[in-house]
Amino acid sequence: MKSTKLIGLALGASLGASFALSASAFAQDIAIAVAGPMTGGESAFGRQMKNGAEMAVADLNAAGGLLGKKLALDVEDDACDPKQARSIAEKIGSAKIPFVAGHYCSSSSIPASEAYADGNVLQITPASTNPLFTERKLWNVARVCGRDDQQGLVAAEYIAKFYKGKNVAILNDKTTYGKGLADETKKALNKAGFTEKMFESYNKGDKDFNAIVSRLKLEKIDLVYVGGYHQESGLNPASDARPGPADGADGGRCARRQGVRLDHRAGRRRHAVHLRS
Repeated sequence: MKSTKLIGLALGASLGASFALSASAFAQDIAIAVAGPMTGGESAFGRQMKNGAEMAVADLNAAGGLLGKKLALDVEDDACDPKQARSIAEKIGSAKIPFVAGHYCSSSSIPASEAYADGNVLQITPASTNPLFTERKLWNVARVCGRDDQQGLVAAEYIAKFYKGKNVAILNDKTTYGKGLADETKKALNKAGFTEKMFESYNKGDKDFNAIVSRLKLEKIDLVYVGGYHQESGLNPASDARPGPADGADGGRCARRQGVRLDHRAGRRRHAVHLRS
């Protein structure tokens, strides 16, 4: 309740400042923004953000709008690129838009947040889970999903309980989200006295996972936990009938429900933990 009140106060202050800085504010709609990967590998989630924002704006306008005005939605595409996200944040700040729902990838939300703070823009992400996003004491940031250190703890507790004595591998795609989640899961597992058999990374965009699959076979891995996005996890041959990993996905993450699901893959020996953040 306290955090909700703080967000309300921040949005009120941001709206007030925007109106004060615009001479024709009372003759205009209230512009708000949604920013995320409308193109690129994570565009499926960007489209979900856009569709949800459009529905919310339509519902609010049908109910009379906000402060006697209609809402107008500005859609911005960052393609989950940090530099593009920062540029978008500066653009939104310069346009005196008081609120943005975004971004999706932690690697975009974090650099964009400073520009939003400078531009007096309230930023609420539906998907970015990296703890750093809300740990820099910026006045304007909030999230509506679990952090990596929360999700990693849930996954670690599950693995430690159901895979005690088994060979577990933790993989990540080196992104701010993927590595952050894998690190937190490893940390929680190790604190519980469970040591993973293998901790390995790959590059986002990779299509050849033969080296990782070979090592998984060599180490006789029973379960693979992946911190990363869905594209590479889906392409990984280790997630089908052959031995190896499946996936966990920032998103993948918060835009979906939080929790852990065990996929038995129709009785195949290798299991995969999927994280829904």
